[in-house]
Formats: sequence, structure tokens, C-alpha cells
Amino acid sequence: MSIESNIKKIKDEIASICNDCGRNPEDVNLMAVTKTVDVDAVLEAIEAGITDVGENKPQELARKYEVIGDKVNWHLIGTLQTNKVKYIIDKVTMIHSLDREALCEEIQKRAEKIDRVIDCLVQVNISKEETKHGLYKDDVVEFIKMVSEKYKNIRIRGLMTMAPFVDDEEVIESVFKGLKDLSLEVESLGLENVYMNTLSMGMSHDYHIAIKNGATIVRVGTAIFGPRNYNN
Repeated sequence: MSIESNIKKIKDEIASICNDCGRNPEDVNLMAVTKTVDVDAVLEAIEAGITDVGENKPQELARKYEVIGDKVNWHLIGTLQTNKVKYIIDKVTMIHSLDREALCEEIQKRAEKIDRVIDCLVQVNISKEETKHGLYKDDVVEFIKMVSEKYKNIRIRGLMTMAPFVDDEEVIESVFKGLKDLSLEVESLGLENVYMNTLSMGMSHDYHIAIKNGATIVRVGTAIFGPRNYNN
């Protein structure tokens, strides 16, 4: 199937899931994850209606941005090293992987220089998997309070997580529900420069579960572009 037909199929599925659980399909944004995807395929996805693209690596985002520019909203969804912030600070719509104070310091410094407030999501490791980045659930509230108090050029828009890659839907659902519950807890605090209107969760294999549990951004790569070779 073509990229265009894949996107249509996924959008139809998102609409169906939303209708089943009483949500507005317009409240769920289909983000195309473009790790290892070449520029021509990204442009094809944009032509087919994709408005938001997620890149894992800062240098890849910067490289593709040079060709594509602001035809699309760019999101940095992978782990962000402090020394790579400079490559993407003037290009990203949102950073999905805020998870430590050293990164806050670097984003703040770079954002001040270009007079921008940077929208970020706090990455949460709900499942406590050692292979995944992100804060543990119990550490999130204090971290967000600290960011709200100290880093005025960072605007927290919500939370991001990844579920374990397992077949047990109850395990996956518990992770997504846990993130949603945590977002409601943070929202109730009424912190300055903190909003909980974005939940980035769900990928090609589990976005249907994520939507039922409140996802507003689903990060889909394989279901749009097909299997990819990560060894390149």
C-alpha cells in the first residue's frame, strides 16, 4: 500500500476508535515518525495530510528541516543530549523528551538567546523499564514544580510515555491509564506555565489502546512508511 493509503487507513481507524469511546477525532493528532525515512517519503506524507513529524535524532531533524522547512510541525521525540539542543532549538514545535534538569538548563539558555518559549512534554517511564528513558511516576510532580519555578522559557504542555512492547493489552492499557491519571494530578496543581492538554502516547502497534485512554498525539512510523532498516 502507498503512504497516502496507509495514512487514510490510520485516520479512518482513529475516527472509528474515537467514535466508539466518545471522543472527537480532531482531538487526536496523527504524527508521522520519520526515523530512517528519506526526505521524499516525508514529503509524500505531508502531501497526504500529515501536519506533524517526529524525529528521534537532532541531526536528522536539522538535516530534513533544511530541505522541507516549515511545511510541517517538527517534534523531537527521542532522547535529547544537552550538546544537541543547539541543532533544533529554533526548528522544533515541541520537545517530547524532557526528563532531567541539565536538559532544562540547556533549553532555557538556548531559548533565551532566540527569545522563544519552548513547548515541552515531560517523558515518563511509567513501566519502569530499564531500557527506557524518562522520569519514574513518583518523581514527576516535583520535577514539574521545579521547571515551573525556575525555567521561564520552558512551557510544559503535557506528558509522553512508551508502553512495553508486549501482546498483553492489559499491561499496555495500565501504562496509558497511568499517564492520563498523572496528567490530571498535575493539572489540579494549577502551576504557572504548565498545561496538561497533550498526551503523547501510542505507536503503530498500540495507538488504538492509547486513544481509548486519552492520547492526543499518536506517534506512528511503521504503519505509515512500512518496516524500516534501523541499521542504516
